[in-house]
Amino acid sequence: MRTTLDAATSRSQRREARRRSHHLVTADENSLAELELFIATLPLCASGRIFIEVPDASDIGEISAPGRMTVTWLARSSRTGAAGSGRLCAPGQALARATCAWADEMLCGDRIETHVTLLGGFLGTADIVEHLTDAVGMDAAAISVPENYGLLTR
Repeated sequence: MRTTLDAATSRSQRREARRRSHHLVTADENSLAELELFIATLPLCASGRIFIEVPDASDIGEISAPGRMTVTWLARSSRTGAAGSGRLCAPGQALARATCAWADEMLCGDRIETHVTLLGGFLGTADIVEHLTDAVGMDAAAISVPENYGLLTR
């Protein structure tokens, strides 16, 4: 028979496992295969946010992610570029805006360690890395980007 203490310990252990597996993930239409491979490595208890930028709403598909992760598709064709410019949304721009806004709201106080995996294109990824390290104060060691981008020196 389980005691109240055993149940509380079990809940505490599950909560701690989720904290160790909190993620912020980005991708675009060119990195969907890498995204699917990465998601396949995540534990079922993983939590966090996945942002995926695609050219148009017709490019939105199905992504199988752990139940505690929220997937947000960003269609460039339905977004504008820089405020007041009258331009269309450039590749990486919607991804950077959404990711940076989420980080500003959710990554405060370092309550939960967040692992960041950025799979999108270079321009958006560079903007996100700069924002996370400079404005949010995240340790660059918690951020993973394609090595060929040369954005993080370790």
